[in-house]
Amino acid sequence: MKLTFCGGARSVTGANYLLESNKTKILIDCGLHQGSNYCERHNFEPFLYDPKEIEAVFITHAHIDHIGRLPKLFRDGFRGKIYSTRPTKDFAELLLLDSEHILKQEAEHHKKPPLYEINDVNEIMKLWEKRSYHEKIKVGGFEIEFYDAGHILGSASILVSCPELVEGRLKKIVFSGDLGNVPAPLIKIIEYINNADYALIESVYGGRVHEEPEKRKDILEDLIEETMKAGGVLMIPAFALERTQELLFELNELVENGRIRQVPIFIDSPLAIRLTAVYQKYSTDTNYFNKQAIDLIKGGDAIFNFPELKMTLTTTQSREIANVPAPKVIIAGAGMSNGGRILHHERRYLSSPESTILFAGYQTKGSLGRLILDGAKIVKIFSEEVLVRCRVKIISGYSAHADQPQLLKWLGAMRGHLKEVFMVQGEEDQAAVLAQKARDELAIAARVPVMGESVML
Repeated sequence: MKLTFCGGARSVTGANYLLESNKTKILIDCGLHQGSNYCERHNFEPFLYDPKEIEAVFITHAHIDHIGRLPKLFRDGFRGKIYSTRPTKDFAELLLLDSEHILKQEAEHHKKPPLYEINDVNEIMKLWEKRSYHEKIKVGGFEIEFYDAGHILGSASILVSCPELVEGRLKKIVFSGDLGNVPAPLIKIIEYINNADYALIESVYGGRVHEEPEKRKDILEDLIEETMKAGGVLMIPAFALERTQELLFELNELVENGRIRQVPIFIDSPLAIRLTAVYQKYSTDTNYFNKQAIDLIKGGDAIFNFPELKMTLTTTQSREIANVPAPKVIIAGAGMSNGGRILHHERRYLSSPESTILFAGYQTKGSLGRLILDGAKIVKIFSEEVLVRCRVKIISGYSAHADQPQLLKWLGAMRGHLKEVFMVQGEEDQAAVLAQKARDELAIAARVPVMGESVML
């Protein structure tokens, strides 16, 4: 069995792994490379394989850095099947259509041809099949099974059984996808796997430990109260998928229990609003939501709708937010401030000492969010220099990614069989720290692969 790292090696984004055995070729994820802008040069480079030879693609979850180049894969000749959980396909269609518009603008700015067009997304959806957790899928000699990764709604780790034998049994390799931060406010926690010979594990927070998850709501409450008391604006650049819905869930509880005063709270992201509708579609499905969320929903609590919450779907509604006097809370995309409506609010309020910008997720190197978080005093937004005088805060407990102890726990469940583990989907320093921890604490062979590297398993 041959494994090639076609993306996600020494990088947080661009997950793309090729697995080959007995002339059968499958992919795990086919993500977009993201950084200082959406139009990263790697996205336009040829794939490290012939898309026509790929029989199937298995998707861990719907974030763009895991699905964003699927339409390009189709455009370059892929005609096989795509498999994922049910919510993942629903999310993916919305996200790919949204990204097409952004990528087209970026391509025009950089004088490049579009990466893909809407028709490519439509054609990809025709090849896409939904599957349940633990439903076995056979492709050539491979057998594939989805396990709940606890990252976002419908996210999965993917266990692949290969026709080759090791110690008298089928050889197995598991791809973690992105593993969730336990416990998550809405969805079920990570399922652990105990029988893999090889593993690829994400390492976004491979060298870090989150603050205690139960404290994040208290921190959010304090930041809202402090900013409201100062008469400022709380800006939250939020990823449209999962982070926005988690924030809504916890804001609902804070409002319902009288822990924060009633102030206007705006969800200023058409994509987040549409994705929230998918959450509502699956909100009574016990395969995805945790018991706390299901009990609240059954009790009649509209967890994505509460007093003072305003959804601004249109551009006109978005512009009118500026006419609403502070204090107010604005949740808008994109999560790394590398596009979307949050930029308009940042241009208006970053220079306000009374205001706060709160990051509730990972900020990749080169993104505007990372620059602000690292202490930049002046940033450029729409070619305009903007002073950063507001308070800058981050709550890592809201990250949907597992931290180092949680990653090691996931690996530890399979240490009895593991022959080697590969640290992927993290910056090189974080991946290296996690690899050393795996060697030292779990006695597992571990390393950080490079882009384009192939290994025989």
